[in-house]
Amino acid sequence: MVKRSMIVICALMTLAACSKVNQENYAKLSAGMSKAEVENLLGSPADCSGAVGLTSCTWGNEKTGISVQFAADKVVIFSGNGLK
Repeated sequence: MVKRSMIVICALMTLAACSKVNQENYAKLSAGMSKAEVENLLGSPADCSGAVGLTSCTWGNEKTGISVQFAADKVVIFSGNGLK
């Protein structure tokens, strides 16, 4: 049982270390990218909201995250917080 628990803990630590919300992927973002391109890079967003052709999506959490604003499904501005 202990061995199985250690395997699960190691797997979870590996997944956490492989987060797509990082400085390397943030550097790949650019204005004009489509929402689909951003999702290919960062995965599914944690949250999206918007109206009248404008959408704001976030990846990550309050400590470590990336926020991207889209107009007509294209990146217009983005910011990062606590990226490593």
